[in-house]
Amino acid sequence: MTTIRQRREIKVAEAYEDNQSQEEEEELERQLLNIYTGRGLWKILSFTIGGTIGLCIGFLTSVYLATLHENDLWFSNIKEVEREISFRTECGLYYSYYKQMLQAPTISKGFHGLIYDNKTESMRTINLLERMNIYQEVFLSILYRVLPIQTYLEPVYFYIYTLFGLQAMYVTALYVTSWLLSGTWLSGLLAALWYVINRIDTTRVEFTIPLRENWALPFFAVQIAAITHLLRPHLQPLCERLTLLAVFISTFLFSLTWQFNQFMMLMQALVLFILDCLNMLPTTKVTWLYIIQVTSLLLVCVLQFFNSMILGSLLISFNLSVLIARKFQKNLKTGSFLNRLWKLLFHLALVLCLTIFLNSFIKQFLNLKSDEHIFKFLKAKFGFGATRDFDANLYLCEEAFGLLPFNTLERLSHTLLFYAYMFVLSIMVIVAVVVALRNLSDSTNVHKGKCTILLKPGTAYNLMHSILFGCLAFSTMRMKYLWTSHMCVFASFGLCSSDVWELLLKLVHLYTPKRMKMMRYSVPVLILIYLCYKFWPGMMAELSELREFYDPDTVELMNWIKSNTPRKAVFAGSMQLLAGVKLCTGRTLTNHPHYEDKGLRERTKEVYQIYAKRSPEEVYSLLRSFGTDYVILEDSICYERRHNRGCRLRDLLDIANGHVSTVVTLFTEYLLRGQEPPPRKECVVLC
Repeated sequence: MTTIRQRREIKVAEAYEDNQSQEEEEELERQLLNIYTGRGLWKILSFTIGGTIGLCIGFLTSVYLATLHENDLWFSNIKEVEREISFRTECGLYYSYYKQMLQAPTISKGFHGLIYDNKTESMRTINLLERMNIYQEVFLSILYRVLPIQTYLEPVYFYIYTLFGLQAMYVTALYVTSWLLSGTWLSGLLAALWYVINRIDTTRVEFTIPLRENWALPFFAVQIAAITHLLRPHLQPLCERLTLLAVFISTFLFSLTWQFNQFMMLMQALVLFILDCLNMLPTTKVTWLYIIQVTSLLLVCVLQFFNSMILGSLLISFNLSVLIARKFQKNLKTGSFLNRLWKLLFHLALVLCLTIFLNSFIKQFLNLKSDEHIFKFLKAKFGFGATRDFDANLYLCEEAFGLLPFNTLERLSHTLLFYAYMFVLSIMVIVAVVVALRNLSDSTNVHKGKCTILLKPGTAYNLMHSILFGCLAFSTMRMKYLWTSHMCVFASFGLCSSDVWELLLKLVHLYTPKRMKMMRYSVPVLILIYLCYKFWPGMMAELSELREFYDPDTVELMNWIKSNTPRKAVFAGSMQLLAGVKLCTGRTLTNHPHYEDKGLRERTKEVYQIYAKRSPEEVYSLLRSFGTDYVILEDSICYERRHNRGCRLRDLLDIANGHVSTVVTLFTEYLLRGQEPPPRKECVVLC
């Protein structure tokens, strides 16, 4: 009995202890659940607040730019012809096709008019959908016809509001990219604010609304955001497929809306190629991105009636070459440091040779010469020999295609953007070099996890993207808008990145999690306060400035053409002015600003002989060969002062025509006397 009682006491004690242990475990589970639930709720709340701020700041940016456009031109009050004249140069040409589609009796007849167009280039019938990227105008015109908005929204407002709406998407995409990189929406807010404050250098949408880049860059920003998300590790299969779909759609729309898409995506392909060779990106995802680029471009090629310039693009040749070269070098990422280095050099040479061979073969097979002016321009620009080529010199003499001026960096420094960007860029370049060397020297990838923490794939992609597009911006000022917007993203990411601050604090032996968090949030908040304090009054003052569009000479010209010339009359003149003639009057042109066609470039050079050292009889014969009825001569070209001597249009024509020696001798003689050379006889007679 005693033994039994003792055993019962033991069982009771054990039961009590088991019960107590179970209660402790349940309490611990409840505490963990509360913690996880709290974190989950905080994440949901943060995502909701951040998402709302992103959408709001995108919308406010759109309204801000639209208001600036209205205040600068008084767009709502000026006449229709003045509104159309405000779409300068090629902008007016693109908008004219939107207007043409709306004026067509039916959508099918509108399409027929674009496919068999004989008014854009006299004595020729061209397919505009093949030649130009104007599907966005076609889509908008159809949408305007279908939607019940004609009674209270004019076609021109539907058009410009769509472009300003895309700016909202653009800023939101920049916001999301910075958020994805840094892990906090505070970074996105700083990126968006920098974009708006540096508006002069980040966008030109308010005064060149229909320009192709204003359609394309919002989709490019969405694509970069999608790629950044795709490169995140451990994505769920469904999430990865949806992200790939987003990348494909944005890449396709970017390709469809801009004729220079292939060159921008070639830069992107180079980014992927470099990082893949250095083992900084997962090869499978890089392969998918190559395929998406080629597929998007080929789909655009089909929609543009098999445009040969797309088929002969360097992007298609390069991507195919990379994929082919991989088949020959499957063990590229194994071996010692020197062994891998030699393999990479051989791989680079193989890809380069294959690209040149494929591109040359395709261009020879298709007899493609549409883009040769670009390569002539690049050859002359980077000092590979002077050229007498008129088209190359025309680009070289334009400020937009020159080097990035120093005052751009001064303006960016004034808002602290350039300083912050260089600070973050310097740190990330050092980290990237360390990671690259470690990856090349470690074939077993022992430190792969550590390297991923130092330089995540998304960060590596955006770093290399920023460097290459920065080089492009410094070499060609017009391309700065691709770089400056990304500067805002990259600088704000670095200032809000826990990895960056952790690395810096560890270097000075001051790292603690609390200090890292304090630096991560306090620095961007202080910069936000400074930017708002310094630039908010100026932005409000800018919104209060009221101007009005005023160009009476051009308005008078357009009205005279409409009133005094036959509807089938053919006009010759400068590319820029003729685009406005087509939009405002609907008359037939001899040439226009869309320069991506060899035949049109040759025709433009012939039309411009009206300003060259040629006899009136020769010029008349040339103009009549294009069916010209009227010629518009501009004093601003005859007595040009915008360009320096040697870059004026008449000087470029003299160089191309072989008259340069006579002209230079004559100019030198007058300059030695300290006199201004008189205008040449032929120009005076014609003008």
